[in-house]
Amino acid sequence: MDLIGRALLLASVAGLYLLDPCPASAQSAAGGGDRAASPLIVDPATAVAGGPSAVDAPDPATPALQNTDIIVTASRLDLLGRAATASQGTITAKEVALRPIYRPGQLFESIPGLVVTIHSGEGKAQQYLIRGYNLDHGTDFASFVDDMPVNRPSNTHGQGYSDLNFLIPQIVSAIDYTKGPYYAGIGDFGSVASAHTRIANEIPNQARVTVGTDGYQELFGGGTVRLGDDRRLLAAIDLAYYDGPWKPAQDFKKVNATLRYSQGNATDGLSVTGMFYQSGGGLITDQPLRAVEGGLIDRFGTLDPSDHSESLRYSLSAHLDKPVGAGQLAVSLYAIHSTMTLWNNFTHYLYDPVNGDQASQSEDRNTFGGTAAYTFQSRFGTLQSETVVGLQARYDTAFVDRKHTRGRTTTLDYCNLQQDDGPILTYAAVNGYCTADRVHMLDIAPYVQNTLHWTPWLRTIVGLREEYYRASDVSFVTGTRGRGDQWLAQPKASVAVGPFAKTELYASYGRGFHSNDVRGVYGTVPAVGTPLASGSTPLLAQTTGFEIGIRSNIIPRLSLQLAVFQQDFDSELRYNADTGQDEAGAPSRRTGLEVSGQYHPFRWLELNADLAFAKPRYRTADLAAYGLAGPYIADAPNFIYSAGILVDKLGGWSGSLVWRRLGTHHLSDGDALPIDRGYSEWNLNIGYALPHGWQIGVGIFNLFNSRDAAADYYYTSRLPGEPSEGVAGFQQHPLEPRSARFSLTKTF
Repeated sequence: MDLIGRALLLASVAGLYLLDPCPASAQSAAGGGDRAASPLIVDPATAVAGGPSAVDAPDPATPALQNTDIIVTASRLDLLGRAATASQGTITAKEVALRPIYRPGQLFESIPGLVVTIHSGEGKAQQYLIRGYNLDHGTDFASFVDDMPVNRPSNTHGQGYSDLNFLIPQIVSAIDYTKGPYYAGIGDFGSVASAHTRIANEIPNQARVTVGTDGYQELFGGGTVRLGDDRRLLAAIDLAYYDGPWKPAQDFKKVNATLRYSQGNATDGLSVTGMFYQSGGGLITDQPLRAVEGGLIDRFGTLDPSDHSESLRYSLSAHLDKPVGAGQLAVSLYAIHSTMTLWNNFTHYLYDPVNGDQASQSEDRNTFGGTAAYTFQSRFGTLQSETVVGLQARYDTAFVDRKHTRGRTTTLDYCNLQQDDGPILTYAAVNGYCTADRVHMLDIAPYVQNTLHWTPWLRTIVGLREEYYRASDVSFVTGTRGRGDQWLAQPKASVAVGPFAKTELYASYGRGFHSNDVRGVYGTVPAVGTPLASGSTPLLAQTTGFEIGIRSNIIPRLSLQLAVFQQDFDSELRYNADTGQDEAGAPSRRTGLEVSGQYHPFRWLELNADLAFAKPRYRTADLAAYGLAGPYIADAPNFIYSAGILVDKLGGWSGSLVWRRLGTHHLSDGDALPIDRGYSEWNLNIGYALPHGWQIGVGIFNLFNSRDAAADYYYTSRLPGEPSEGVAGFQQHPLEPRSARFSLTKTF
C-alpha cells in the first residue's frame, strides 16, 4: 500500500497541474462527454481516416463498445458508460496522424503506460514494456492488425514475437486497447495488454516524400478508388531506406504494400485485404559498455558488424459483418506466411573464443485462423442484456532453427551450449543445425460474454473463455518428439457503477494465460524450458488479476481515468541473452496504479498525461529452484510516465510534442543491484497545410539529444583477451541522437 499511496499523491499533484491552466470561462463549460462543450469533439464519421465507412465497430473482444454512438475526442474515444474497465480505450486516427512516429511500433505508445523501445536494428520486433512487465518482443502483449494475430508462438527468437514493421501508419483508422485478463474475446498473449489495429476502408489520394538525417528516405503513395456507391478499393505502398547513426551503417531497406476491397458499412459489409512486407539490413545489438569505454568501438558501433536481419511477410484477411435474425454476425478469416532470419552475437567470444558466438535464428511459418462472433440483445422485464457468443481458432506450423555462424556467411559444423551450473557443452551440428524443430500449434477457444444493465447506473460484464491448446514438436537434431494438449477455463467478471455526475466506478477480476514455447515444454530445446528442479513447463501458463478503477468527466474539458491493479503469473517469461530466447521462469506478481488525463482548453489543443507505477516481484518461497537469489525481476520497470501536447487545425498548423520516461528497473534477475535509471526522450512533429492540397512536415526526434540508452542489460560476455569465464557487465543499446525528417505531401 505504500507504493499506491505514493502514486496517489503524485497523481493528485499531476491533476492539480492539469487543472491550473484552465480559464474561468472553460470551467463553466459542459464536461468532456458533451459533444457541444469540448471543442475537440468531432463527428464520429470524420474522426478516423476514410470518413463514414471507416468507422468500423470495435473488435468483438470488446463487445460493450459495439452498436453505440461514440463521441470522439482528438486522441481517445470517450467510453464513459460503455467500457468494462477504466484502463480500456480506443486511440483515434487523429492521434495516430499527429504523433511523432520514428518507427511503426511507436504507434502503440499512444496506449497509456506503454513504452516501445529497441535493443537492436530496425528489422527486428521492438521491445514492449507496460504495467511493470518487460514484454520483450511481444510476450503478453497481444497485437492484432485487421484481426490478424501478430504474435508468433514458439518463435525462433522469442515467445510471442510481434514484428509490426509491416504496418503502414497512414492506413490505420483506430487502435482498440485493453489491459488485464478481463475480456473473454482476448486469448493468448493478451493477459497484460492487447491492441487491435483497425485498417481504414478509405483514405485520401496522396503521395508523400520524406528525407531525413542519418540517411533516412521514404516514399509513400496511396488512395481510394470508388467502384460504386458503397464499394471501395484502397491501395497503399511504402518504400523506406535508413542507415541510422550506426557504425557500420544499417543499410536497412523496407517495402510495404496493402490492397483492400470493401463494401457496405460496419454492420452490413465485407472487406478483403492483402498485405506484403519485406525488409533487410544490419543489426546493432546491445554492446558491452566496457568495449565503448575502452575505445574498442564507438558508442554507436558493434563488435560484430556482420549481424543482420531478413524478414518477409504476406497475408490475406477477410471480414463479413451481417445482421442475422435478431442479432449481428461478425466473421473474420486470415492466412499468413512469414519468414525471418536474425544473425545476432550477444556474448561475443564467451563460448567460442576462436570463431565467436554469432548464431543465426530462422523460421518459416504459416498461420491460418479466424473468428466468428454473434451479438444479440434481449430484455428480461426491465433488464437489458447484450450477449456475445464467439469462437476463435488458430493453427500454426513452423520450422524453427538455430545455427552457429561466423561473419553471417559461414555456417560452422559445431555448436556450443551452456549447461545449468555446468561446463560449456560442444557438440557436432546436424546438417549445419544446432537446433531444428518442426512445431505445430492449434488453439481453439469458444467464449461467451454478457453485459447486463440491472439499472441505469449498474451493469455487469460476465464472461467465460475455454481454451483448448494442442501442440507437437519434433527435433531434427536430437530426434526428440513431444505431443500434448491442455484445457484452460478462464472466467471473467466486471462491475460498472455509474455514471453519476459523469463519473463511473469499475471492479474487475479475470483469469488469462500465455502459451509457452513448445520446444521448452517438450524439452527439445532445454534452454527455453523451466529449470528441472521446479517441475515441467506447462503449455499454458495461467495468470489471474483484479482491478478497480474510475473514469470521470466531471471536471469540464478534462477526462480522467485511474486504475489500481494486481496480477499474478504462474510462470514469468524471462529473457536469456545467451540464447537470444525467452525462458519460462518463476511465478511473479505486479501491483500498481495508472492515472491518465486528457485536457481540452481550446478547440485546437489537447494536453494529456499518463502516469503508471508498478512493483514487480517474483512470488515463490523456493527462489533457488529457479536459480534466483532474490525476488527482483530483471528489466521490469517501476514506473512509466508520458505527456503530450496535440495541436490540430490552428490555422494551417498541426502537430504534437511528446515526452516519454521509462523508469528505473533491476538489471540482474533476482538481484537488487545493479539498477538502471531508464531513459527520457522528447519527440516533436509539426505540419503546415498549404493551398492546393500541399502539406509540409518536420519531425524532430530525441529533441534534447539525450545520451540515455534505449535498452540496458547486465549479463556475461567475453571480449578478446578477457578471462575464459567472461565478464559480467552492462550491455547497452543507445538512443538514436537528435535527428530530423522532412516531408512533403500532396493530396489529390
